[in-house]
Amino acid sequence: MPDFAHYFPISNPTLIFLVVLLMILFAPIIMGKLRIPHIIGMVLAGVLIGGYGLNILERDSSFELFGKVGLYYIMFLASLEMDMEGFKKKLGQVTIFGLLTCLIPMSMTYVMSIWLLHYSPATSLLLGCIMASNTLIAYPIVGRFGLQRKPSVTLSVGGSMLSLLLALIVLATIVAANGGSGGWWFWLLFVVKFFLYCAAMTYLIPRLTRWFLRRYSDAVMQFIFVMTILFMSATLSESVGLEGIFGAFLAGLILNRYIPHVSPLMNRIEFIGNAIFIPYFLIGVGMLINVRLLFQGGDILWIVLLIAFFGTFGKAVAAYVAGFLFRLPLSSGHMMFGLTSAHAAGAIAMVMVGINLQTADGKYLVSDDILNGVVIMILVTCIISTLVTQFSAETIIMRDKDMPLEDDPAGDDEKMLIPVKYPEYAQSLINLAILMRNQRLNRGLVALNVVYDDAQMRINQEKGAQLLERLTQYAAGSDVRMQTQVRVAANIANGIKHAFKEYRASEILIGMHMHKEVSAKFWGEFHQSLFNGLNRQIIMARLKQPLATIRKIQVAVPSRAQFEPGFYRWLQRLSRLARNLECRILFHGREDTLVLLREFLQNRYPTVRAEYNEMEHWNELPKLAGTIHDDHLFVVVTARKGTMSYKNAMDRLPDELTNHFSGASMMIIFPDQFGDGMDEMTFAQPQHTEEHSAYEVLNKWLWQHFGTKLRSSKKSLSNAFTFIRNLIFIRK
Repeated sequence: MPDFAHYFPISNPTLIFLVVLLMILFAPIIMGKLRIPHIIGMVLAGVLIGGYGLNILERDSSFELFGKVGLYYIMFLASLEMDMEGFKKKLGQVTIFGLLTCLIPMSMTYVMSIWLLHYSPATSLLLGCIMASNTLIAYPIVGRFGLQRKPSVTLSVGGSMLSLLLALIVLATIVAANGGSGGWWFWLLFVVKFFLYCAAMTYLIPRLTRWFLRRYSDAVMQFIFVMTILFMSATLSESVGLEGIFGAFLAGLILNRYIPHVSPLMNRIEFIGNAIFIPYFLIGVGMLINVRLLFQGGDILWIVLLIAFFGTFGKAVAAYVAGFLFRLPLSSGHMMFGLTSAHAAGAIAMVMVGINLQTADGKYLVSDDILNGVVIMILVTCIISTLVTQFSAETIIMRDKDMPLEDDPAGDDEKMLIPVKYPEYAQSLINLAILMRNQRLNRGLVALNVVYDDAQMRINQEKGAQLLERLTQYAAGSDVRMQTQVRVAANIANGIKHAFKEYRASEILIGMHMHKEVSAKFWGEFHQSLFNGLNRQIIMARLKQPLATIRKIQVAVPSRAQFEPGFYRWLQRLSRLARNLECRILFHGREDTLVLLREFLQNRYPTVRAEYNEMEHWNELPKLAGTIHDDHLFVVVTARKGTMSYKNAMDRLPDELTNHFSGASMMIIFPDQFGDGMDEMTFAQPQHTEEHSAYEVLNKWLWQHFGTKLRSSKKSLSNAFTFIRNLIFIRK
């Protein structure tokens, strides 16, 4: 038999990466066949190929590097995907659960190690810190089931970070009391550095992020920027005296509102983390575990059993007590226990600190038995956490299967048509459509480029095809399917309308006219023909900055808007946009309309932060200009002539928007209205109407040429009325 031992462990970097990729590829396949969660497969793969297994790979610096990146990624994604509104509303519950999931297992482990294992108080407290903290190793399961925003998940993520912070503070106390720098000066400096760090991150990162996202739209640059923020925060966290995972979690919390959950950037972050870094971390954890120790006798089995039992039991008590206090279903208690019961890198880091600490009698806080016991405990708790989280996720899905969906798929004909022409605006329109679409339906988008049938037709067709190809790649970054078409037409509006009918689209999302050299009119060359020729919803958008930097959406709603058949369609689109951007939405309208808006949002989108402001008359629209800031999106819900919510004041809309809202990011919505789109011109309503009527033009000409005389005549008439009124008053 040939001796292959001298070939292992593999030292060739190419072969090392190949073996790791094979583990990442085949572990989920094998675990899927065995009906075992994939995460356990990654850990077991690390046990198999590590130095304590077949010795195929050595846990070298690459596993240290990628493993730490993977751990940071888990914490970063957990906070990045967190429901921040739910987190703020449940801040008290998060605090209570964080204290419970920290203090209960810490106390149980401390008492157990003194009474049953006969360890010193310092060693017992260190073990208590290890079991009080936890790693969200099963969080990818939550993401796979789409449960990131469930209350139990929010409580688990927030409670995990609070328990980790408290455990790190206790660990700092142990270090200070056993050979480290102690005293009041140490704690004063620690507290000052901690608060300065949190304040600096909270102040600088949002401003830096808004500036960068407004200035640079390149996908690679945005991803690198996010990674830079992540590791900068983690590095500064370590310099303060905390673990880098706290900084990674804090970075995710701060960036949460700037990276929409359905954006291409979020998709790239999740993809790279779940494909490379997180599996690397899990395999690296498995390589630390020496299963052979369980079969060598001695106290190791007893130590593993006690540490794993009391620590895990304490986490279970904390989870189910919190679930009982907060009146959550039992399945939510299972989820909280599953997510908070695993121990990995945090436990390794703490036990490594203890190895180098000596007590007053010269003994080390952590012996070899404790080190091996903690490492094997990691495997046990990872298996328990993964199995419980998998079970609870399936239970929650089954529990909520009878709950009404966000929208009724049978009654929703959503299919957005997006005409595009200018590359500088096209990507923003696709991003807007992705944020407004119904993810449950997953029907994809339709991008259209219409070119004139003229001498430049072939050149423009090629440019249009290239633009649509780039947009298809961009939408694919968010896992959104896209149909595309380059269409030749003698009239742009007719080309869009014919494509609308061919694709059986539900609505049109198009950019507002902004090129004065093409047309000086507000609506441009064809927009007016478009919304007069179709009675379906048309949204015109002008985005002056990235959607991720929008902090508030202000919506002007006309009276009687609720009587239009498209009322709930545009309301759904704006509600999804506000929810995905996690920004506030403020409605301006009459009281009877606001009542229906409030009722709809409370029932269908309760997490959206909605506000309502009474606006008695449409003439008050210009007054809103003073409340619109650079980071606001101003939405005007208008109407076509002859419809329920149309009013004569809407004829002045182009001038009012030009004079008062020229610098604002804006959307103009023409809702679905009664009747079918008109294919032929009729005497009742032509397809095309001029932007300004002849009466308006005549009135403007009269005031320009005879305005001085008219004003003087008006003033003389006013003075005469005043004189007569005063004369009558004196006589009385």
